[in-house]
Amino acid sequence: MTKVASLDARTNQILRLQVIWRVVFAVLAAAGTLAPWIGWVTLASNWQKILVSALLLVATLASLIGARQLTRRSHAGRLVSLTLDYLAFVTCAVITLNTGEIFIGIDALGETFGRGLPYLGIAIAGYFLGAIEDYYPQRNLSVTTSLKTVSRWIILGGFVLFLWQVGAVNGLLYFLGKLAQPKGFVAVAGILVFGFSLWSMMRPEVAQALNAKTNHEQIINGWLFLSPNLLGFLIFFAGPLILSFYFSFTDSDAFNPPNWVGFDNYARILNVRFAWLSTPDQLARDVVDIKVYDEVGRLTLGNGGLLFAAADKFFWLALRNTLTFVLFAVPFSVIPALLLSNVLNSKLPGMKFFRAVYFMPSIAAVVGISLVWQWLYNATIGYINYFITLGIEFWNNLFNLAVVDPKIQWVSDEKTALFAVIIIAAWQSMGFNTVLFLAGLQNIPGELYEAATVDGAGSWAKFWGITLPMLAPTTFYVVSTTTIQAMQVFEQVFILMNPPEGPNNSTITLVLYLYRSGFQNFKQGYASAIAWVLFIVIFGLTLVQFQRQRRSSIYEG
Repeated sequence: MTKVASLDARTNQILRLQVIWRVVFAVLAAAGTLAPWIGWVTLASNWQKILVSALLLVATLASLIGARQLTRRSHAGRLVSLTLDYLAFVTCAVITLNTGEIFIGIDALGETFGRGLPYLGIAIAGYFLGAIEDYYPQRNLSVTTSLKTVSRWIILGGFVLFLWQVGAVNGLLYFLGKLAQPKGFVAVAGILVFGFSLWSMMRPEVAQALNAKTNHEQIINGWLFLSPNLLGFLIFFAGPLILSFYFSFTDSDAFNPPNWVGFDNYARILNVRFAWLSTPDQLARDVVDIKVYDEVGRLTLGNGGLLFAAADKFFWLALRNTLTFVLFAVPFSVIPALLLSNVLNSKLPGMKFFRAVYFMPSIAAVVGISLVWQWLYNATIGYINYFITLGIEFWNNLFNLAVVDPKIQWVSDEKTALFAVIIIAAWQSMGFNTVLFLAGLQNIPGELYEAATVDGAGSWAKFWGITLPMLAPTTFYVVSTTTIQAMQVFEQVFILMNPPEGPNNSTITLVLYLYRSGFQNFKQGYASAIAWVLFIVIFGLTLVQFQRQRRSSIYEG
C-alpha cells in the first residue's frame, strides 16, 4: 500500500483541497498583478503599482511551487502554504482594522477612558477578592458561594460597566457599520478563508502526512513568534529606508507623482565652489555666479582670502553646525561620565542613590527637559544668569573689581546658541554613559589593582595603566553611540530655539534641515537625498572609529 493510500480519507481530502486552494491563490494573485494597471485598484504612483505587482507575482510563483510540493507530499509545500496564508491573513486583518477606522476609535477611547476607570477598579478589586481564597481557603463554602465564584461575577460586571462607560458598545456598532462595504466584506472574508487554511495546515495529521519533523515544528513556531517584530521591521524600517533611497532620485513633493531626476538632488547638495579673494572683504558676486551659488563662509589669508560658496548653503551650514556639535558634545558627555563612573564605583555610602540620580536625565522626556532649560537660559529671569550675576557681584565686592555682568543671551545670540544646546545634550546623555562605564569598571578583575598596589602604583598610575586600557571596548562603544546620537540631534534644537534654526542659522542641523525640507517645504525627494548623505557621514565616522580600534593593540588585547 502506498503512503498516500495509507493516509486517512479526511487528511487526503484536506491535502487535495490545499492543492486546489494554492492554484486558486496563484490565479487570484496573478490577476492582482494586472489590477493596478487596468484600473481595478487605484494607486497614485507608478512605483506603487510596480511594487504591488512584483509582490503579487512572487506570491503567484510561490503558490504554484507550494501546490507542486503538496502533490509530492513534501513538507516544503506546507511551509510555503503557511507563509503565504499567514502574510495574506495579516494583510486582510490590517485592511479590516483600517476600514473599520479602529485607529480613530482608539483615539476616542483615550478621551473616554477616564470615565470607566472606577468600574475597572471594581474588576481589579474582584480579582484580589478571588486571590484571598488562595491564601485563606474556606472549607465550608460551596462552589456557588465561594470567593472565586463571587470574584468572577464582580470582574465580569465591572468589565461590562467599564465597556459601557467608555462607549465601547457604540464604538463596536460603528466599527461593524464601517465594515458593511465591499472592501470590508472582502477583507473579513479573506480573514476567514486564510484563517481556515492556516488552521487546516497546522493540524497534526496533516503535518505528519507531509513528513513534518520536530525541528520543522520548532522552526515554524520560532518564525511565528518572530514575525510581529520582523514584519514591523520590514514595514516600518526597511521598507521606508528603501523607499527613501528611491525618492532621493526623484522630485517627490508628497502631492504629485514623483518624476525621476537621477542624481540632480545629490548634485545640488555637493555643488560647491572655492574662489580666491583679492581682498578679505571682496564681494562674492565678483568671484562666483550668485544666481547659482550662495556664500557659506570665507577664510582670511593675509591680504586676501578664500571664499566657500555652495548651491545649497543651508546644507553646508547645517553640516558645519552638526560637526561642531559633535566635536564638543561627545567629549563633554564621555569624559565627565568616565570620571564620574570611577567615583560612583567606590565603596562609599550612598553611591547607589547617586547612581540613580545621575541616570535620571537619561530617562526624562526630551521635550520636558528642553522646556526647563529654556526657562533656565532666560536672559532676564533664568537662574543661570542670576547665579552668574551673584558671582560677579560677590567677586567685585570682595576684591574691589569692576567686572561687568555679561547678561548672556544664551538662546538669542548666535555665538552662544549652539553651545546652549551642547550643554543640554551633554548633561542628558552623561548619566547613561556613566552607567555603561560602571558596567565596564565592574568587569575589571580586582587582582590587577592588587598587583599594581603591591608594585607601588598610585591611584593615578592605576587609572592610566589599568582602568583606561581595560575600558577600551566600553569606551569605543560609548564614543561610537554618542557620536551617532549627536549627529542626529534634533529634539533639543527644535524645542529650545525659536525659530529652530536659531539666530542667523546658528543652530540649524542636518536632521533639522532634513525636516524643514521634507515636511515644511515638501521637497521630500531632496530631503531623502539629505538623509542618505547624513547616513554616509555617520557611516564614515563610525568606520574611522572601527579602523582606529582595530589598529589599537590595547583593543586587540
